[in-house]
Amino acid sequence: MNPLRLQSRRGSLALLGALLLAVGPTAAQAHLVTTGLGPVYDGIGHFLLSPDDLLPAIALALFAGLRGPLPGRLALFALPAAWLLGGLLGQLSTNPPHFPLTPFSFLVLGILVAADARLAPALVVTLAIALGLLHGFLNGVAIHEAGASVPLEVTGIMAMLFVLVALFAAFVVSLRPPWARIVVRIAGSWIAATGLLLLGWALHKPA
Repeated sequence: MNPLRLQSRRGSLALLGALLLAVGPTAAQAHLVTTGLGPVYDGIGHFLLSPDDLLPAIALALFAGLRGPLPGRLALFALPAAWLLGGLLGQLSTNPPHFPLTPFSFLVLGILVAADARLAPALVVTLAIALGLLHGFLNGVAIHEAGASVPLEVTGIMAMLFVLVALFAAFVVSLRPPWARIVVRIAGSWIAATGLLLLGWALHKPA
């Protein structure tokens, strides 16, 4: 086997392993980040240190960018707004879901990016709203259970989402060489593979 190809495979496996180790402790949304700078910055820190929120948001931004400027602009506003609404709904929940939902975000969005699926802008917005409502709801439940301010922390998350989607979607839209889009699609396949591994891990964990 080609040594360079073998090294590339080992690097990919190492990356997946690192993602699993990072996502494992955060999948239950059991902790919040305390920065000491206030709830808005706590929300920013929580988002950046929670791969189960960060990676699906990146996948959505990549997919919106693959679909062009209009879907990218629509997702830029739809995702943060839906995340805020989901967070506000989450703080009202008295029976949070126990089934592992976040791996499906990895799977669905990763597959769409890997396949470069040609969806209409309206469907891209629908995906952004669904992702925002789901993850915002889970964030709202966790923040409320921790006794923190849901609106303020989710506002911090919204700010980071806006920046993240703007940067990643605009970067992908600007890509011209065909090989560059292939690299983006490979990143989507890694995200989907991570979601599949996380789902299998969650389903086989002892109760």
